[in-house]
Parts: sequence; structure tokens; C-alpha cells
Amino acid sequence: MTMTENNQTAVGADRYTIISADCHAGGSHKAYREYLDPEFLDDFDAWRGEYKNPYKDMGDKRRLRNWDNEMRNSQQEEDGIVGEVVFPNTVPPFFPSFVLFAKPPTDEQYRHRRAGIHAHNRWLVDWCGEFPERRAGVGQIFLNDVDDAIEDVRWIKEHGLRGGILLPNIAPDVKWVKPLYDPCYDPLWQVLQDLDVPVNVHSGTGNPDYGPYPTAMMLYINEVPFYTERPMVQMMLSGVFERFPRLRVVITESGCSWVPPLLERLNFVIRGVRDAGAIGEIRYGKDQVLSHDATDYFEQNFWMGVSQPKQADVEARHQIGLHKFMWGSDYPHDEGTYPYTRENLRARFHDVPEEELRQMLAGNAAAFYDFDLAAMDALAATVGPTVEEVATPIEGIPDKKLERLSSDMDSRALK
Repeated sequence: MTMTENNQTAVGADRYTIISADCHAGGSHKAYREYLDPEFLDDFDAWRGEYKNPYKDMGDKRRLRNWDNEMRNSQQEEDGIVGEVVFPNTVPPFFPSFVLFAKPPTDEQYRHRRAGIHAHNRWLVDWCGEFPERRAGVGQIFLNDVDDAIEDVRWIKEHGLRGGILLPNIAPDVKWVKPLYDPCYDPLWQVLQDLDVPVNVHSGTGNPDYGPYPTAMMLYINEVPFYTERPMVQMMLSGVFERFPRLRVVITESGCSWVPPLLERLNFVIRGVRDAGAIGEIRYGKDQVLSHDATDYFEQNFWMGVSQPKQADVEARHQIGLHKFMWGSDYPHDEGTYPYTRENLRARFHDVPEEELRQMLAGNAAAFYDFDLAAMDALAATVGPTVEEVATPIEGIPDKKLERLSSDMDSRALK
């Protein structure tokens, strides 16, 4: 080892620190039972007795990645990741399905489903507390009752879930919860702004019910991008960021290359209303005028959690603003980068300047979600990918990775 190499190793300067802005975790039903309010235990036992697991990866050993510290931390470190923003993943008490797919509860479901997210939030506080420097948990709320939502936001803030809240994305066929552009939510936006609680929108939410058709999930996966964009559009055009300029919103697992053309389109609408009071034959009143362009609101209020970025997303980093780009692995989902994160980084970022990459892989997420970057750097000094490694273009998947993938596929086939 040369003296230069020795000095680099000593300070960890030759390795990247990685904080994934998009990971998922959750408790088992057995664990959630321990966190339920006692009045719901009998109902939970009855519900659990009828529950049938619809997800294969929650029925074999892979489910342990959601809560087992040894398995999870070892896999994350193998991938070079030392910090994570944690979205929900398992099925909480009284939910019909995975959180991101479940529609908001009806009035009849609300009391039990809210008890379910309370159990998850309590579990998440304790689970993140086992490795507080590594984990920023994202708490759950509902929008059925604004006062209840505010109460839950305060609880999330007081209990240190610095990932903030997962904002329910209201699908167009959900008529029992008001849309995000309704002014009834202004008290909630006010509290989120005053407490500086991050607001997270995650892809996969907000789609309508496509019905019991063979093509339903094809329609779902095709239209996910559109429905993920809707909170940005609805909150911008309804003046939420005019009234609450310090609200911080991140849109996660939807890439970012779509943002510049959308902002250009929104600028056209906002300027037409502001400057001409009309777009084509449609007339608008003074109460619909916004004082800033969409690009201004994006710079003021939005960040992007760019999971498994495509090449177009990497190329758009300067258009959205380098300081807005937070890389994510989507662990432990099958479509995520694990166990190929190092290869993914080489494929996407081998020609990106080191200073820029350090910002996208850790600096931006550390600032947004309040990670101790010095503590993250210390962990990454032994497990983070080296600068030289990431700068090496990918030519193929190493044999050991192929063997692991083959073994994993074989185990899935057996189960």
C-alpha cells in the first residue's frame, strides 16, 4: 500500500457515503399486536384469523428484511449503504393490503385503520431508535379528519420520526376524503410548516380502482407516473405554496426527468391566468392568480427522492437543481438496486464528478432529513464504495452476483 493510499484509507476520503432516500420496512403482525391500543386486541385477533397474505415476499425468509436488524444492516452494508429513509412496507392491522396500494379508509373503517397506523408508528419509533443515526422513519397519517391528522403529525414530530409524514395521495374515485387542493387542509399545512415536518409523496399511491380486469395492473403500472405527479400539480395550482412558503415536500420513487417539462407546462398555465386572465376560451378570476411561476414553487418547496435512477434522471440533475436530487435504492423491493447497488452506481454515475455525486448520494438527504453526516461518514469509511470503484464503467454483472441471483430465483420457485 502506498502512502497516498494509506492516507485515503485513514480518513475514508476514498469512499462514498450513501444514504438511501427510499427504503421500506414494517413490523410483523405479531409485533404490531404489541403496539395496538388494548381496546382493539380482540378485533385484531379476529381480523388476523381471516387474513390471507397476498404477497410472496412476505411469506418466506425475505420478510425478515423488514425488521431483522442483523439481516437488514448486513445487506445494506454489503450494498455500501449506511443510512436510510424508511417508508412503510408491511400490512398494518386492519389494512386490506400493502400500505401504498390501500385506499383511504371509509367512515366505517376509519377508527380501526387509524389504530393500525398508530401501531405502525409506535413500532417504527422503537425500530428506528435501535439505530437512530442510520434510520429516519416516515410516519403515517390519514386525511379523513384534519384535527386527527394534526394530532398525529404532532405525535410523529414529538417522537423523533424525522422522516416526516407520508401524505395520502387521494385518488379521483375516492369521494369520501377531500382532494389535496381543498382549503380544509390549510390548518394541517400550517402545522407541518411550523414544525418543519417533511411531507413525503411516494409513487404507487393515488391510482383509481381499475376493477377486476386482467389488464388492471397493466393500467396501474402505466399510469402510476401521472398519479404521482398530481399532488405537485394540485398543491401548486391551488396556492398551497403561496400560503405556506416554508412547506417542504419530496416526491419519491418517480424519477425526476419528468419534472422540467411538467414545470414548463404549469408555467404556461400560471402565466396565462396571471397575465391574460384566460387560456383560450376559458376565463379566470383574480382569486386564481398565483404570484410566482411553477419553477419558483418547485425551487422553494420541492425535493426529489430519485430511486433506481434511469439515465434520463441523471442527465436532468442540473435542470431540477443538483441540491434537489436524493438517490434511493428502494430496498428491499425486487425492483430496487439491491444486491446490485454498486453496479447500479457504476452504470449510472461513473462519469459524474465526485463532488456532485457526494451531494446526491448523501449530502442532500442528510440536510433534508437531518442525518448526522459525520456519523454516516464514519460508518461509510469501511463499507462505502470507493471513488475508483464507482468511476469504473460497468461491463457486466460479476459471477458471484449471478450465482446469488440464480440461488434467489431458485428459492422463490420452490416457494
